Amino acid sequence: MPRRSRIAHPTAIALALVLATPLTACTAPAQNGEPMTGIVPAPVSADYPDRAPFELDETTRLVASGEGAAGVAETFAALARTSTGYPLPVVDGTDSAEGAASDIAFVVAAGEAPDGAAEGYTLESGSDGVRLAADTPAGLFWATQSLRQLLPAEIERTDAEKAPADGWTVPAASVSDAPRFAYRGSMLDVARHFFPVQDVLDHIDRIALLKLNVLHLHLTDDQGWRLQIDAWPELTGIGASTSTGGDGGGFYTKDDYRRIVEYAAERFVTVVPEVDLPGHTNAALSAYPELNCEGIAPKPYEGIEVGFSSLCASPERAEATDRFLADVLGEVADLTPGPWLHVGGDESLATSEADYLDLVRRITAAGAATGKTVIGWHEMGASRDLPADTIGQYWDFVTPRDDAAALTTSFVEQGGSVILSPADVAYLDMKYPDDPDGPLGTKLGQLWADGPSTLEEAYAWEPTAIVPGLAESDILGIEAPVWTETISTAPDLEFMVFPRITAIAEIAWSPAPADGARDEASFQARLAALGTHLDALGVSYRKVGGVPWVE
Repeated sequence: MPRRSRIAHPTAIALALVLATPLTACTAPAQNGEPMTGIVPAPVSADYPDRAPFELDETTRLVASGEGAAGVAETFAALARTSTGYPLPVVDGTDSAEGAASDIAFVVAAGEAPDGAAEGYTLESGSDGVRLAADTPAGLFWATQSLRQLLPAEIERTDAEKAPADGWTVPAASVSDAPRFAYRGSMLDVARHFFPVQDVLDHIDRIALLKLNVLHLHLTDDQGWRLQIDAWPELTGIGASTSTGGDGGGFYTKDDYRRIVEYAAERFVTVVPEVDLPGHTNAALSAYPELNCEGIAPKPYEGIEVGFSSLCASPERAEATDRFLADVLGEVADLTPGPWLHVGGDESLATSEADYLDLVRRITAAGAATGKTVIGWHEMGASRDLPADTIGQYWDFVTPRDDAAALTTSFVEQGGSVILSPADVAYLDMKYPDDPDGPLGTKLGQLWADGPSTLEEAYAWEPTAIVPGLAESDILGIEAPVWTETISTAPDLEFMVFPRITAIAEIAWSPAPADGARDEASFQARLAALGTHLDALGVSYRKVGGVPWVE
């Protein structure tokens, strides 16, 4: 796991769309004494005129037109039918006459998104209906997530026993929106502690609500190997038997992984699998002694230290090492329809510089041979032999230390791009300042990334100000990792992730503030409204101070 300070001291998606449009009012007036309505992340522009709202009722139809619109409408309908009890039929609107005032139109057609943005959309609502429109199904799906937030929080419930006091209304709104960055990620470490499939699916639902479109799964580490590999079966035998703290192991079968990938795709989330190499490999080494220079398997590991394991670079082990790389990365790539394959590269402190460079060359070549675009943590920038378009993931601080900036810009110099995950503001396993117990009474989080991390710090940074010389066009996107040494249950995971991930989502999606200062008051008001949805979902989030949460 990238966290050196704790020890001893381009692609299938178009690059970022830069929108210069200033952020306009994104918060509606308070209604009936209730908290203000708004959308997280903040849209490019949103206006809430003082007009009669839309009313969703038992006659509402979802009228879909354009390729992919019906599928998006069905996904939204599945959510809304459960909570409202209404039939909400999805009907073909291609040749239909003008819809009824109770209808919601789902439109995919060229020229609907602002400036033709691939993930952009418009949303119009009022007493005469709702219209969601985009150039692509992905953009249309993000429009539904905005609509979801504008509906009463009860839309998130899994029962239809009680409707909201004011009915299923949507305020009159006019929204025009598109993302700043193409890659907007959440990273979940399932290697330190294993999380069952359903927990992962729930996490996908949570991040999709925030328009995050990447789930990076950290599948392997010293403490456990979590994905079935047919050619090396003991990776999920011995290698999957442990986790941090002796809490037992676990792994995903190939069918489990396919289920995760398919579920994510339905929500326009791309899964990025990570096999961390050449360090962080004790679980693999304990399963196969031929991967060790000594030919002896180390014991399975249940601690939290880093930097002590490595694949062997010696000529005597070259055949086994290269076969392992080809087999493992090939099988993972075959299971993964998305364009990216993460191969780690961090904290290889037990590897000499020469061996590290040799192994990085072989690892990235094996990754590129699968047809995927390779991603590596920023240490891999030490190599000048990276495959074309290799992406570097920066994990140092908002003020780079040592050679982190130079290693990161190396990827750009070699034709690649960068994902930013500055640890002191974007790592969601850092403790909260008051170090509260988790929802199950456990102590959670770590302090190595410059101390506790606040919601305000997670919201205040600007991506283009992190790495000197890095232009906005060099940044593929933003990602918020959560490492799980101290996190072993879904409630604890949610407690550490929310609400700080909402700040990262807004930085990744919303336009850069024109004056360099983000509107924290607006964000907190919109976050309070989102909190009512998290409550209805049963998310065990941390109600940090400064936000006017609804009790």
